[in-house]
Amino acid sequence: MKLDVIKLETGKAGSIDLSDEIFGLEPRGDLLQRVVRWQHAKAQAGTHSVLGKSEVSYSTKKIYRQKGTGGARHGSRKAPIFRKGGVYKGPTPRSHAFDLPKKVRALGLKHALSAKATAGELVIIDNLDLANAKTSVVAKAVRENGWKRVLIIDGAEVNEGFARAARNVEGVDVLPSMGANVYDILKRDTLVITRAGVEALEARLK
Repeated sequence: MKLDVIKLETGKAGSIDLSDEIFGLEPRGDLLQRVVRWQHAKAQAGTHSVLGKSEVSYSTKKIYRQKGTGGARHGSRKAPIFRKGGVYKGPTPRSHAFDLPKKVRALGLKHALSAKATAGELVIIDNLDLANAKTSVVAKAVRENGWKRVLIIDGAEVNEGFARAARNVEGVDVLPSMGANVYDILKRDTLVITRAGVEALEARLK
């Protein structure tokens, strides 16, 4: 697959051949959904917690005598059937993460990149170098290119000046190639990758 390469500010910078094994696949929704679910589960805090019978604060004195009352036998107000008693088998802090094979994760990333390429939402730029790395310059470049919700992926390391300038531009996120993931790619309207980013992704996924 061949795509034109543009410069961040203005003009074209030639073209680039993209690997069909990474950018030319037929996107599979089931695979993308599996990887996104894995990402969400891994990120979930799992801090939900309730007090059980042994944890609620209440007197441990027997509430009334065992026999002769005409009622059921009870030994503690901490029982779940009483108001303000402990919760039976309630949620406790735990991890929601589950295992997903590395091959499936890598395949999911390939399909996410292919989905953007198929939808015409993939843009390749030469680099992120700016003569004047200011927020206003980045905002102008983003506006002139028609990008609204955009994810920009650079090489092994992100251009520090550009990342600092883009930090306060609404709708712009910048990641190194190792930070590229399925969820962040899919939730943006446009995916922008530098030449260095393409090389790094192809080296990572081949």
